Amino acid sequence: MRVVNNISVRVFCREVKDRELIVTKLKLLLPFDLEKEKVKIEERSAEGFEDRQIKIFSVELNRERHTNAFINNLIENLGEEKKTLLEQLESRLDNELNFFIRLDKEMLLKGRFVLTDSGNCYHIRINIASFPKSRANAVNVIKNILCCPV
Repeated sequence: MRVVNNISVRVFCREVKDRELIVTKLKLLLPFDLEKEKVKIEERSAEGFEDRQIKIFSVELNRERHTNAFINNLIENLGEEKKTLLEQLESRLDNELNFFIRLDKEMLLKGRFVLTDSGNCYHIRINIASFPKSRANAVNVIKNILCCPV
């Protein structure tokens, strides 16, 4: 049964020297062979404060096997942070049934999945599949995901 419609992951990179490390750790979130599965990491440039160049790396997952693998990997690596997600579930879910998670960039660079409220993070948006489409059903789906991965 499909529990997630799609997942979007974004990360911003200010320094060119950090590019490879940022992309490598982005791949840590994606527990499958990107080339084989034909999943691409998109790269865009943007202008930040004081005309500094920023790179934005993003991945969109739409296939059920990709979203399920992502969710299972995320839940497995979150450990005790799952409790925090359950406590903050209502504030992390918007009216379009998007569930938002931010993973601390510095901690993920060290291989640890740690939640953060700061902007220096990997931004994850998970669009929850619920039928019928309602906030209450989405909340139940998220609780099930956090307790028993797909």
